[in-house]
Amino acid sequence: MFQSFKDFLTEITHAPQADSPAENAQRVQLAAAVLMVEVVRADGRMDASERAAALAALRRRFDLAPEALGALLDQAQDSARSAYDYQQFTSRINDAFGHDDKVRLVEALWQIAYADAHLDASENHAINKIAGLLHVTHGEYIAAKMRAKAAANIQ
Repeated sequence: MFQSFKDFLTEITHAPQADSPAENAQRVQLAAAVLMVEVVRADGRMDASERAAALAALRRRFDLAPEALGALLDQAQDSARSAYDYQQFTSRINDAFGHDDKVRLVEALWQIAYADAHLDASENHAINKIAGLLHVTHGEYIAAKMRAKAAANIQ
């Protein structure tokens, strides 16, 4: 009995094996894509302009082939459906991105939200929550929003 208890303790305290660099990169890409999908899903629909904006943001950040981008976004949609919070994704981004990259990600989220020329309150709330989890200051959050709004030519 003592041995089985000892085995149990060893099992739960044993550190998991580290991801390979390629696996880690894929997990970071998926985390960023899921956050983008969550913003799009916030208003209950993903139109073609929002999908195109998400694909463009992923292409700029990760330089993936078009077919890989589509597969990543599809996988992100599946992951977003089963996600119960943003923390599992923002923690991976926090570990992998520098602060400036996190601010750029928040700006990309705004660009996606503005892609359909309409900002829904639920999209605004989702980006606000994500920005907080990424430790982006309120000033940086607002500046990113204003840059995205100007780029979308929205008054």
